[in-house]
Amino acid sequence: MCTRYIPPEVAEIERFWSLPRAHQPDLWPREIFPRAPGPFIRRRRDATGCEREMVVGRWGLIPERSETSTPRKKDGKLLSTENARGEEVHWKDSYKGPWAVGQRCIIPAATFDEPNWETGKNVWWRFRRADGAPWGLAGLWNAWTDKETGEMHESYTMLTLHANAHPLMSRMHRPVVDPVTKQSLPLEKQDKRSVIPLDTSDFDQWLEGTVEQARALMRLAPAEGFDADPMEPTQPSEPELL
Repeated sequence: MCTRYIPPEVAEIERFWSLPRAHQPDLWPREIFPRAPGPFIRRRRDATGCEREMVVGRWGLIPERSETSTPRKKDGKLLSTENARGEEVHWKDSYKGPWAVGQRCIIPAATFDEPNWETGKNVWWRFRRADGAPWGLAGLWNAWTDKETGEMHESYTMLTLHANAHPLMSRMHRPVVDPVTKQSLPLEKQDKRSVIPLDTSDFDQWLEGTVEQARALMRLAPAEGFDADPMEPTQPSEPELL
């Protein structure tokens, strides 16, 4: 899962995705954490053809049936919806509605960060595209309306895939350990995850295609497409859960 990333400058987003200039750079923070505002790109809602628009919404999708803009589990804990498992979006309550009606989006990212636990403690790694272009990460969006105030809230989630077989992404995240021996389980019993980088040639199909066509684009990027390395030790603004 990804819990922090840096979007490109607004001018680069507009240039790279061929968008009309409409936003200012200060509409979102430089580094985005869950429940912070961030940019995403979708098919323009009133478009008759393949037209894109950039929207600013909350990173953490607000499900259709949520009673509040900060959805919670039955035990009162916040519901984490910044990442959605791609294998589950067609049936999981939080995501099946947006998935079924094609509310797919592209999340622009200059970099994203993942934790590496190979040393026994968290070492953050930063991921860039090897060709220097921004990432276009697969996501879903939703528009939720507060029944009491009538206010509409835009939100989005970042899709992930099982990545145990990926030579790079399988090295990320805290490993699952045996509850008895306290030793890491073998890789085949882990549940490593990766975001889904879209090829630039697939942007239109992701936004405009059928559910079946979109499903075909949900795949892991080759390791050679990543420029990734450990970051200098820092004090992150939010704790790493995985």
